[in-house]
Amino acid sequence: MEDSIRKADILIEALPYLQEFRGRIIVAKYGGSAIDNPAAMRGILQDLVFLSAVGIHPVLVHGGGPAITARLAASGRKTQFIDGMRVTDAASMRLVTRTLEEVNRRLVTQITALNGHAEGIVAKHRVILAQPHPRAKQLGFVGSVRGVHRSALRAAFTRHAIPVVSPVGTCEGQLYNINADQVASAVAAHLKAEKLVLLTNVRGILRQANDLSSLMSTVSIADARVLLERQVIQEGMIPKVKACIDALRRGVKKTHIIDAAIPHAMLLEIFTKQGIGTELVRS
Repeated sequence: MEDSIRKADILIEALPYLQEFRGRIIVAKYGGSAIDNPAAMRGILQDLVFLSAVGIHPVLVHGGGPAITARLAASGRKTQFIDGMRVTDAASMRLVTRTLEEVNRRLVTQITALNGHAEGIVAKHRVILAQPHPRAKQLGFVGSVRGVHRSALRAAFTRHAIPVVSPVGTCEGQLYNINADQVASAVAAHLKAEKLVLLTNVRGILRQANDLSSLMSTVSIADARVLLERQVIQEGMIPKVKACIDALRRGVKKTHIIDAAIPHAMLLEIFTKQGIGTELVRS
């Protein structure tokens, strides 16, 4: 009986958030090494199915870096990075596209297995519009987001489906490999999302590296810029924080960086007062 009452109390705590976010859009990005954790993946996908079931509109943008690296290695191609960006020639771009389509199908299949409804959005759907990266001569077919066809995503909501978006964009028939954090930020901005949630393999922004007790639960844009300048935020966290800042500047209400390995991380961050990661806000 006590266990049942505790579960009911948890639902009541979530009620105000369910009422507030019903009909709103939440964009989640899941990728990197975190996507290779089966238990974490199942928990995140369950969270997305839950959000959809209670009338919230989730969008999942996925990465696939480790799978791409493995596919390139299996084909005898070396992976080269410049400032964290994968150098992508024409042959590599074909492998990148194929690998991300496989990841996309796998995520859609797993959501379906959880009794959810998902629709894959890949390069051929031309939802993510690209432009060549300013350093294209060095990077090859690496791009940035020029625009997003919102209508295709909103149409999926009318079918009660979760759009699952691959980070490959198109420009005049050419495919471009785009950083998934940037794609998620752009999708959230174009959809005027309530939240952008970046799921990663770290707890959030730490004031002291490797010290979980220094987790910063709330960070403003101004504070984030100071942390970037002082190099408190380093390596893979840099593009994530910049993606959050860009989303906030373009109208997204709140952004979050959380650890995907925590069971039901998204629900804990969205539907509890204390949250579990770092929330980035305008001020």
